[in-house]
Amino acid sequence: MPYVNIKVTREGVTREQKAELIAGVTALLQQVLQKDPATTYVVIDEVELDNWGVAGLSVPAWRARPRS
Repeated sequence: MPYVNIKVTREGVTREQKAELIAGVTALLQQVLQKDPATTYVVIDEVELDNWGVAGLSVPAWRARPRS
């Protein structure tokens, strides 16, 4: 029983895009690992930008940094 957790920043991912992710991950597990789609679980968590960090900064701070 595969369980896949996809985390994305909360920036307008549509219902259709989520459905495509769920279907695609399920199909990939069936193709590569022969997992039964009926017992494959996919969860998508949307994370607020302030709760996601990269390089020691929140995403908004990271995006606002000067680039060289």
